[in-house]
Amino acid sequence: MSLNELVFLKNEQPVTSSLQVAENFDKDHKHILESIENLTVENSAVKNMFREGTYKNSRGRLYRMFYMTKDGFTLLAMGFTGKKATRFKIQYINAFNKMEEQIKTGGFHVPSTMSEALRLAANQQDQIEQMKPKVLFANAVETSDTSILVGELAKLISQNGVNIGAGRLFEWLRSNGYLIAGNRSDRNMPTQRSMNLKIFEIKERTYSNPDGSVRVTKTPKVTGKGQTYFVNKFLKEI
Repeated sequence: MSLNELVFLKNEQPVTSSLQVAENFDKDHKHILESIENLTVENSAVKNMFREGTYKNSRGRLYRMFYMTKDGFTLLAMGFTGKKATRFKIQYINAFNKMEEQIKTGGFHVPSTMSEALRLAANQQDQIEQMKPKVLFANAVETSDTSILVGELAKLISQNGVNIGAGRLFEWLRSNGYLIAGNRSDRNMPTQRSMNLKIFEIKERTYSNPDGSVRVTKTPKVTGKGQTYFVNKFLKEI
């Protein structure tokens, strides 16, 4: 379980919910609600540590719940005992501390004015647009049934931010075991590994020579799956 699942921001403040506490400490939510109500009745100052809310069950019905601050959680969890309870208490406290630290250091920034909010939205949109070519390319290639030459693959990789030519790509494919290396007749043909991964295929063409003999040529081509495979592999190295 990650810390981010335990604590979240609500109204610019780190909180957790009575539902999460009940689930993680293996308690009936009804009993958690009763404990919170008892705490707030005993001391009115405690009320600021809890805020009532609602949630929908699987049938769409609304039920009560509470959001609580770090202090509210600490007060509530005092009565939870056992090794498992102690472990979860520590995880919650760490999660609250981490969230508070992120807010202090700018890990979470909440705009305070309309112009700041618009500027933040514009910056986020720019980041999304910058990422689009890579994402759209990968999605398009994955569903493609068209195989391409290695030189064409080099162009696609270059279009996605990694500058590489056909010669260097052939060398890289041989060095990394995707194409056969060495001075052999099958040089630059897909290795068995590539064929098993279905990232390459071999296209054969038959030509008739003037003397009546038949000549067969074999060309390695990158499948749609292979295009996705190699583009993602190179993008990870950026």
